[in-house]
Amino acid sequence: MVDAFDTPALDPAVVLWSAQSDAARPLIVLLHGYGADERDLFSLAAYLPDAFVVAAPRAPLTPPWPAPGFSWYPIEGLDGRDPSRVTDAARRLIEWLDAAASGVRVGLLGFSQGAAVALQALRLEPQRFAFAVNLSGYAAPGDLPRDAELAERAPAVFWGRGTNDDVIPATLVDHTTAWLPAHSDLSGRVYAGLTHSVSEQELADVRVFLEKQLEALDSAADLG
Repeated sequence: MVDAFDTPALDPAVVLWSAQSDAARPLIVLLHGYGADERDLFSLAAYLPDAFVVAAPRAPLTPPWPAPGFSWYPIEGLDGRDPSRVTDAARRLIEWLDAAASGVRVGLLGFSQGAAVALQALRLEPQRFAFAVNLSGYAAPGDLPRDAELAERAPAVFWGRGTNDDVIPATLVDHTTAWLPAHSDLSGRVYAGLTHSVSEQELADVRVFLEKQLEALDSAADLG
């Protein structure tokens, strides 16, 4: 059978876990940025609420030499930041979750292009994910078939970015600024002086957001 995607499948052998996946505990999946690997965001696990199981998969692509690490989709060449490649990466993420954490409540936290993949996964399966955290990322342009369903559900999304971030093009920031409020229950902050990175203040804000999501998950479980 010929694979329909240009993006390879995620390798389950290069995923870091804080604990074994357990249906009784919600899972938060950390999606690293371009040129990094699964160890990059996994170092943030200590800043996250203990109630979560944390998983950090490695992106499946290797950037062109001499860039280090791995990537979710190309940002160079003719298909650089092609929304269809962001979609392929999100589908691969969902495939991996189907095998690794079926039946588990899942939230996503991504940095840069990992954040774009997180939002794209939310768009592909609006009922699958409880929330998303978008750190220095963006929403991919274009329409997807379930965008109206996502807008109706309006899951919680945190978006954090810096005033001095010159990596994400302004056109994509502008698009995301208009798109996210129409498709999510948006909260977040623009951090003065922050570059394309994550600050301690931002991590503190993310923790508050995640604690609120845990409360919402617990309430939903009680009602269920």
